[in-house]
Amino acid sequence: MPRLRWDIFCTVIDNFGDIGVTWRLARQLAAEHAADITLWVDDLASFARIAPALDPTLATQMLGDIHIRRWDKPFTSDFTPADVVIEAFACELPASYQQAMAARARKPVWLNLEYLSAEDWVAGCHGMASPHPRLALTKYFFFPGFGANTGGLLCEGCLLAARDAWQADRAAQDAYWQARGVPPCPAGGLRISLFAYDTPAAAQWSATLAAGTPPVQLLVPHGRVLSDVLAGIGISQPGHAGDVYQHGALSIYVLPMSDQDGYDRLLWSCDVNIVRGEDSFVRAQWAGRPFAWHIYRQDEDAHMEKLQAFLQHYLADVAAPTADAIRSFNLGWNRDHLPAEAWPQLLAALPAWQAHATRWPQQQLAHGDLATNLVQFTKKQLQ
Repeated sequence: MPRLRWDIFCTVIDNFGDIGVTWRLARQLAAEHAADITLWVDDLASFARIAPALDPTLATQMLGDIHIRRWDKPFTSDFTPADVVIEAFACELPASYQQAMAARARKPVWLNLEYLSAEDWVAGCHGMASPHPRLALTKYFFFPGFGANTGGLLCEGCLLAARDAWQADRAAQDAYWQARGVPPCPAGGLRISLFAYDTPAAAQWSATLAAGTPPVQLLVPHGRVLSDVLAGIGISQPGHAGDVYQHGALSIYVLPMSDQDGYDRLLWSCDVNIVRGEDSFVRAQWAGRPFAWHIYRQDEDAHMEKLQAFLQHYLADVAAPTADAIRSFNLGWNRDHLPAEAWPQLLAALPAWQAHATRWPQQQLAHGDLATNLVQFTKKQLQ
């Protein structure tokens, strides 16, 4: 089969979440599946925060092997629809693009890449066809997920080997921390990364860390949660990248935003990670470290159902005391109230949690990764 052209459309929401997933997908499809990728993005400035080589002032450019085009609205670009078209996370394709798709003798494979969810209904909807009401086109719904009847999770073929090599290389990790102004961790201490939405739970937690044991180095990429973290130790002034704060047993290091590969190394280098959204959520799982998920808040607490569904999958084989501690911490964080006992209980569970976190990635890859499953699904539709 000749090399396929793929168009991926992404509307940037909440700065980094949607573009984070689509950028990783585009890179993997190009690198591992020889796909000719054009990535259409409506907000290049936000995109550039996680891809520093991108020039947000250019409407058309190459980033590695990938064509980047600014998605102007209204859509006025000259184009020829690709062989495979992905609308990421239900962003609506321009009407003129849909009409051009329908005009092709061989219709493109049209996919709606949905948000990740562990809910049971996902397996029943994955791969469903939706005929266009007016045009001779069919759209297929493709759901990432945690089971055999879903699209799986994004994971590059070399990722886990790269992680293992990094985690075994003490010199590389020492150089990494030194470059960020972070000294060696005290004996018995923990390094924890925190990339989360704003929440009162962060203030409650930082106060608990400062007053307790063991010593903790908290690595906070500059963002929305930082003011809450600082409020917990009595600081009301805004923090900036490069700032360091010391209060009791807690040391806070404010990091600049990094590219995606740099963020992976941060997750690999910490003992515990607290992450937000979807892209960071998946990367924390591949890190093989204990993690908590600050899920994107939705109306009527729909996000809590998604969190509970994931925890049911994640904790299915975990003994009750450890599972209870992990669940309590995740629920408290997402309900904006972290009980005082949640952190001590989690500390007691850390050894068992680490053992589970080490096993989890291979369990999830038993049914293939998202990019490979997408390619296989596409090939079936083109036969």
